[in-house]
Amino acid sequence: MAATVGWTVAQRAEVPCHLLHVMREPSHLAFGGRAAEEGERITQQLLQAEREAIQEAQAGQIPAEALARLEVRMGNPAWILAQAVSEYNAGLLVLGGKHHAAPVRWFGGSTVHHTVRTVDVPLLVTTPGTTTLAKALVAIDLSDATAATLAGAVAFAAPFVTEMRVLHVVEPLPSIPDVGIQLDEGEHLRLAEAGTAELVASLELDAPLEHVVRCGAPARTVAEEAAQWAADLVIVGSHGKGWVDRVLLGSTTERLLNRLPCSVLVIPIRSPTPA
Repeated sequence: MAATVGWTVAQRAEVPCHLLHVMREPSHLAFGGRAAEEGERITQQLLQAEREAIQEAQAGQIPAEALARLEVRMGNPAWILAQAVSEYNAGLLVLGGKHHAAPVRWFGGSTVHHTVRTVDVPLLVTTPGTTTLAKALVAIDLSDATAATLAGAVAFAAPFVTEMRVLHVVEPLPSIPDVGIQLDEGEHLRLAEAGTAELVASLELDAPLEHVVRCGAPARTVAEEAAQWAADLVIVGSHGKGWVDRVLLGSTTERLLNRLPCSVLVIPIRSPTPA
């Protein structure tokens, strides 16, 4: 599915598409000294066998032209993918999404979760059954990175998205004990709606862009909105927390990838350079 979607996106955007499969290195292939040459020969045989097996299994599912260009490498998937992105000067990486239990994601690792932390280009994670990317839901948070997220979403969507909705999720305000004056929930929501409208208007698009504001936990609310609106694609920006923060607390982007309500496009947002 990832290959088919990636190939279709590339054709629509009129850019090259490189098909890459990464197989993990078997533990018994640790050769050294005189055995290194023999180890390289065995490695090449394994890579070729893997390539032929994929081509045979995917014949008729993936365009023949794409399969003919299939490349197979051996190593750590996230590292190899990051290396390939740099080599090909890729503007987009497409992966197939899977659901993993939380301990696997945190410590055993998911290729998608590792990759979203290591590549600096947009990452499109497809879900099984993806047939179209016609409806895109763009989740924003009104931070400094939001304008870049929206601009990237509009640029990506131009060739094939026919409907786009912008969603801003407002988290409920906490109740502060022993404080007489509490924050006004209604005013908080009104300011969020005004900020969202102003940001969307700043794009100066030919047609108005629909936008909505919802209250709730960000990842869950985005997933619920995607399901209710029947979105084909959710687009989010990734701010790149530190590794410890992501392992212990997670991030809205990674929690959304855990849920994977539909295909998800993650746009990396670089922190502004201090003046």
